[in-house]
Amino acid sequence: MTRLKLLNSLFLAGSGLASLATAASAAPAGLEKIDTVVVIYAENRSFDNLYGGFPGANGLANLTPDQARQFDRDGKPLAELPPAWGGLTAKGVTPPVTEAQSAHLANASFSIDDPKGFNEKTDVITRDLWHRFYQEQMQIDGGRNDKFVAWADSGGLVMGHYDGSVLPMWEVAKKYVLADNFFQGAFGGSFLNHIMLACACAPVYPHADTSPVKGQIAVVDADGKTLKVADNSPPSALGGAPKFVNDGAITPDFYAVNTMQPPYQPSANRPAEGGDKAMADPAQPTTLPPQHEITIGDLLSLRAVSWAWYSGAWQAALDGKNATPVPNFQFHHQPYNYFAAYAPGTAARAEHLKDGGLDGVAFIKDIDDGKLPAVSFYKPQGNLNEHGGYADVASGDQHLADLVSHLEKSPQWGHMLVVVTYDENGGFWDHVAPPKADRWGPGNRIPAMIISPFAKMGTVDHTQYDTTSILRFITARYDLPVLPGIVARDKALRNNDQPPMGDLTAALDLGR
Repeated sequence: MTRLKLLNSLFLAGSGLASLATAASAAPAGLEKIDTVVVIYAENRSFDNLYGGFPGANGLANLTPDQARQFDRDGKPLAELPPAWGGLTAKGVTPPVTEAQSAHLANASFSIDDPKGFNEKTDVITRDLWHRFYQEQMQIDGGRNDKFVAWADSGGLVMGHYDGSVLPMWEVAKKYVLADNFFQGAFGGSFLNHIMLACACAPVYPHADTSPVKGQIAVVDADGKTLKVADNSPPSALGGAPKFVNDGAITPDFYAVNTMQPPYQPSANRPAEGGDKAMADPAQPTTLPPQHEITIGDLLSLRAVSWAWYSGAWQAALDGKNATPVPNFQFHHQPYNYFAAYAPGTAARAEHLKDGGLDGVAFIKDIDDGKLPAVSFYKPQGNLNEHGGYADVASGDQHLADLVSHLEKSPQWGHMLVVVTYDENGGFWDHVAPPKADRWGPGNRIPAMIISPFAKMGTVDHTQYDTTSILRFITARYDLPVLPGIVARDKALRNNDQPPMGDLTAALDLGR
């Protein structure tokens, strides 16, 4: 029996899968030059929100007014943008931009940091925006991207963007490769997109209709992607945020698509009274049961390829020392903490789930010491992840640039590939329609940078990518079986006359 067949037989015996693709696409020549893959996963920014003005990119410069015009819930153009409901800035920001001050903007994209406008620089925290599974599909509106305002809870803020040229990562993008056709792997928020990065799959909640989560089963129209609007919902976006019959975390067929908490600590849900202290209370309606799908980590382990998921402030959270606003550890940003294979007490958890340290110091030490595993994922702590509502752009962007600087000086740099990207758009509008594929995504366009000594320096890569492209690269580099979700996505793309997602190698010159 070949090693690959043995791997597949192990998967089939352990997972109950009926089949699993047995080989990745043929790896490009020279891929063996990459010994270390680093994935840095920031939060909640669309491409246009930060990089809409980047030279050579498909950005905002050449858009016509029609391409940015937003339509109301009745399908008619809005006369103006609604206010940012509750104000433009997050609670506690001084001085605030009030709801009234944000009213009467033209129906167009606008600059949040325009000195002649709101003048809210990248170091100011805006309010949060909806970034949820069904709402995002309703905002995309069949590829027209013209109902972001209509199906938002933040009014006109969704149309805001920044002058990204003031950010240090802009210079990194100019030096290496900026991908301007890179999409979030799944519709919706951070929870689902982190799971997508781990397994190219959607998590399940078995028997949800008879479980504590039964009240969170979404009420969806017959198309399967539109929430049923409540009778008391404002008919126009100018009158307030929409209301739905039940905007839940669970699909009618029991997939978890909006934020659920990990079944293991650290979790926002405490252990049950008198129960296992390493577990989250399973009776809480937001606790997701342990997941059993195959992950990219499982595949790497069975190939004996070293890997780790580094979480900023992980140990602080385990020690009960998570505080707001710093470090503001986000429990639902840790995908492997949802999987039974990495439960507390397992050898896999001890080996692969690593503390990135406060401010990433433990991750940076491994970078500087040349001790990164072959594949490393890094998640910044909350105050450094750029998420609207509790984090600003500037602090997180500086953290990303600092990490890149350390990576460039690492003993492992000469054979390294670094991908810096965002989990999802955070509710912010982008003018590029995502390609049509399967029911999970891809969702909206997000920034992504490919950083490496082998990068095609100083270029904008227009290749079609999504979050699963990272997994495709890892699969090709280490000759792994292909995750079923990637096979399904490629099939769905073909069925919609779309090309397959790239595997990042178009951004590299491996002939050096």
